[in-house]
Amino acid sequence: MSDQTIPKVLLWTSYILQGIIVVMFVMGAAMNLMENEEAVQNAVAFGYMEHTVFKLGVALLLSTILYAIPRTAVIGALFLTAWLGGAVATHVIHQDPVFNTVFPAIFGVVMWLALWLRDPRVRGMIK
Repeated sequence: MSDQTIPKVLLWTSYILQGIIVVMFVMGAAMNLMENEEAVQNAVAFGYMEHTVFKLGVALLLSTILYAIPRTAVIGALFLTAWLGGAVATHVIHQDPVFNTVFPAIFGVVMWLALWLRDPRVRGMIK
């Protein structure tokens, strides 16, 4: 299925969803890269060492860039899925409220849905 055979409403829905995902991840990466006080405090509260915050920001930004580029979106989604799995695990370990624990998983589903709506490779993986 090429872009021409995907209904425009699905195509635009996928782009809007992907845009929201990218903006959210870029904001998180930027906070880590700037070593924002809140980002550092939250990371330390969750058991991460302060000096890892910048490196986590780099990893998140690179994964997000890969996700934003159509040709590398699937590999970016795989890296971001790993990132979100780490978020879920961190929330479980800290016995956070259910919403905080489930939200990264929901975010991941939306991330993959955006690709599934327009990418035949993803549709082929999920049948």
